[in-house]
Amino acid sequence: MIDEKLSTSEQVCDQLEQLIAAGSFEDGERLDENRLAQRFNTSRTPVREAFRLLSARGHVEIRRNRGAFVRLPNFSEVVEMFEVMSEMEAWCARLAALRVTPAQLILMEDHLERCETALRAADVATYYTENAAFHALIYEASGNAFLAQETRKLQARLASYRRIQLGHSDRMVKSMAEHRAIIDALIDHDPDRASKLVRRHIQVQSQFYEAFRRART
Repeated sequence: MIDEKLSTSEQVCDQLEQLIAAGSFEDGERLDENRLAQRFNTSRTPVREAFRLLSARGHVEIRRNRGAFVRLPNFSEVVEMFEVMSEMEAWCARLAALRVTPAQLILMEDHLERCETALRAADVATYYTENAAFHALIYEASGNAFLAQETRKLQARLASYRRIQLGHSDRMVKSMAEHRAIIDALIDHDPDRASKLVRRHIQVQSQFYEAFRRART
């Protein structure tokens, strides 16, 4: 699905990131600039820019005069990143339960309603977009700009892995229920419950991604 808010290079980056996370490329495989430009119906310039974006996210290694090569983290690295992510998001949720504003809660509810619409339509891409926006609001509601910034960085690094697990089994249904429990804890201003629910929510994503990778091998 085309997102008109994103530049061509960002859209190519997003699609390539999903393909890499799905295991469509081998670790160390050289990415063919011309072939990818044809695949995405674009010129080579957005593809080169996408390579740079992917390099910044740790998915691609650019070697001077040689091109861009896929860098796949081993599964233990992905698990470790999810472990750190679960603690960072749990911390954001704990603070957010104490500091969230009524306006922020309204925005969270709006994104969850859009998630539900996407769920009914089995639209994984839209669900993920609204899901990411919901999580971003929790980071913001923490009231700690540094924590929010660092959490967003790791979220970006894990974005493709978090997106893929949504298409596995009934993960979207369970994710929606988890979101509802989380926002209830925020509405109740219960930091212990909010942090516990968010921690589990992220840890489960790691488990579903593991199941997905096993199914692909």
